Amino acid sequence: MSDTTSNEITTAPAPGGGEGIAAPAGLNTSFSGMPDWTEKFRRPDIGLALAVIGILVVLILPMPPFMLDFLLAISITFSVLVLMTALFIKTPLEFSSFPTVLLIATMMRLALNLASTRLILSNGHEGTDAAGQVIEAFGNFITQGNYVIGIIVFAILVIVNFVVITKGSGRIAEVAARFTLDAMPGKQMAIDADLSAGLINEDEARSRRKRLEDESSFFGAMDGASKFVRGDAIAGILITFINIIAGIIVGVGQKDLTLASAAETYTLLTIGDGLVSQIPALIVSTAAGLLVSKAGVDGAADKALLAQLSGYPKALGLSAFLMLIMASLPGVPVIPFVLLAGLSGGYAWSSTRKQEAAKVTQEIAQVEAQAEAAPTEEPISTALYMDDLRLELGYGLLPLINSAEGDRLTEQIKALRRQMAMDMGFVMPAVRILDNMQLESNVYSIKVKEVESGGGELFIDHYMAMDPKGDIVDLPGQQTTEPAFGLAATWIDGSMRDEASFRGYTVVDPATVLTTHLTEILKLNMAELLSYAEVQKLLNELSNEHQKLIEDIVPSQISVSGIQRVLQSLLLERVSIRDLATILEGIAEATSFTQHSTSITEHVRSRLARQLCAANTSAAGYLALITLTPVWEQKFAESLVGQGEERQLAMAPSELQEFISLVRDRFEEAAVAGEMPVLLTSPSIRPYVRSVVERFRNQTTILSQSEIHTTAKLKTVGSV
Repeated sequence: MSDTTSNEITTAPAPGGGEGIAAPAGLNTSFSGMPDWTEKFRRPDIGLALAVIGILVVLILPMPPFMLDFLLAISITFSVLVLMTALFIKTPLEFSSFPTVLLIATMMRLALNLASTRLILSNGHEGTDAAGQVIEAFGNFITQGNYVIGIIVFAILVIVNFVVITKGSGRIAEVAARFTLDAMPGKQMAIDADLSAGLINEDEARSRRKRLEDESSFFGAMDGASKFVRGDAIAGILITFINIIAGIIVGVGQKDLTLASAAETYTLLTIGDGLVSQIPALIVSTAAGLLVSKAGVDGAADKALLAQLSGYPKALGLSAFLMLIMASLPGVPVIPFVLLAGLSGGYAWSSTRKQEAAKVTQEIAQVEAQAEAAPTEEPISTALYMDDLRLELGYGLLPLINSAEGDRLTEQIKALRRQMAMDMGFVMPAVRILDNMQLESNVYSIKVKEVESGGGELFIDHYMAMDPKGDIVDLPGQQTTEPAFGLAATWIDGSMRDEASFRGYTVVDPATVLTTHLTEILKLNMAELLSYAEVQKLLNELSNEHQKLIEDIVPSQISVSGIQRVLQSLLLERVSIRDLATILEGIAEATSFTQHSTSITEHVRSRLARQLCAANTSAAGYLALITLTPVWEQKFAESLVGQGEERQLAMAPSELQEFISLVRDRFEEAAVAGEMPVLLTSPSIRPYVRSVVERFRNQTTILSQSEIHTTAKLKTVGSV
């Protein structure tokens, strides 16, 4: 069996004007007719591999002085490049390869240290240029003829690198890694909460999770990579002592040098070698410190520092005043302090002018915007308008909609409207948000058709923490009750959010608390908010295939108001009306034998059996049931009085109280067992059982046998 490939054949004009020789398009040819193998060596991965192999070669093979000079120049240039990159990046993750770069740079310096040590000990008796001109130049420049001074300068440089920069960078990297890993659960929960609220899509959530994983991996790697710098500094000190002592021994014992000559020559070479390796190490250590200390700072280092240092002109002014006082002290040079005081004072004055100008410009823009938005006199008839949904906020909660992050509340409400339309088929009316000076500063009120339906208290810059087990939150803060479900909760300071998430508490911001409460109130009042106009709009928006069905039943069999009553009855029990076509088909069937809205609704529910069972199926894939025993079936059937549409339940109060107690006990037992069952009854009495249960368990689902789909897996967990 052979693979067949197709190569595109191209022809090129020959030098003489005729056709050239055809060659496959995928093959590169040179003038000699041979393949261009140089392309194989232009790949970055091969180049990096060759560079690492080169470092290993330097560790093993002796290097000539001129090659060592070239490699030392590369080491210094590379370290400066790393430092400049760390300065100009905007976020640490832009230089996520820094731990790898740090390892390669450390290995390069150690390899060059070994190569220079070999040259110093082998050829040091020949003169100060035995290890190359770079080491000789650094040694002469620092020692200035006195190798004692050179040793002291080198020791100070090593101490600065090892004790100050390396130790501080390592500590910052360690703390950053620890807190980044501790904060991961809370950040992941925040991403999941935003995704559930519809504020972000799946791609954005996946991108945020990937960024969070990269951040934790980066700071964890930086914690380990900081040990490279520390080890490099220790190795530099040891190599320096080895070179000096071993050089003197070799020079005196083997090369017949005097003790003074050997000490001077080998010390100069060692000091030069140490400086050539420690200066790049110091530069890379500084880059590591800049990188790990950049967490929480946006933008390049120069812009961030200038923006933050110039943001408080008073600090610059006080600094200038202090420098003037220093200049007036006896014996202190006047010119440097006066010059710096003038520069600081001038910059403070310039920053103050810029801030005042920006403030004036902002005020003018606000006045112009208010002038453009000034309302004209409205006709009196507008006073008759009634808001379907209104959210009133105390003045302390206005930052929820007016601050830089105020779009969060409005975006959550938009996402809520979209989610309600998808889940319930109910187009939620627009929410009018108003400020109410009569409310307390942190209080909000939710009104349905201008009748208060709920409210609560929020605290800006705080978070509501709740224990999923229902226990009291063990954190300092203000104890409260979650407004939507009545759970015990605590308002905690924003600085404690990560700690609360780490302990496993559910932490939500004020905007989410308000939106959740609004959602529950909306679900309780969906039936009332479904107006005639909304029903007509839903009918008009059905596809053309179903318009014929609407023409057949409206108004000959049922009016739009009748359809509205059926839909309201379904929404009252939180049944989705999104499958409006199936609902209309059920209405068409039911109106052929009844005009009673309750009977029509019950027939429609039987048509929605698959949907009803799916909505109440547990995570394990079965429908948990609590059945109504024949005794209570008989009692309810015998308690019905009247005929047709006038039938109603007339059960003795003692029996009703007994039934309520039994239902409450059975559902509490099921809840303890981890089940969320539905109450199963016969079709004839289901509406009347529902009218009793909704008084004390409004969210309990009640199904009849005709509403159980044939494909549903059933599990009886109790009976009443």
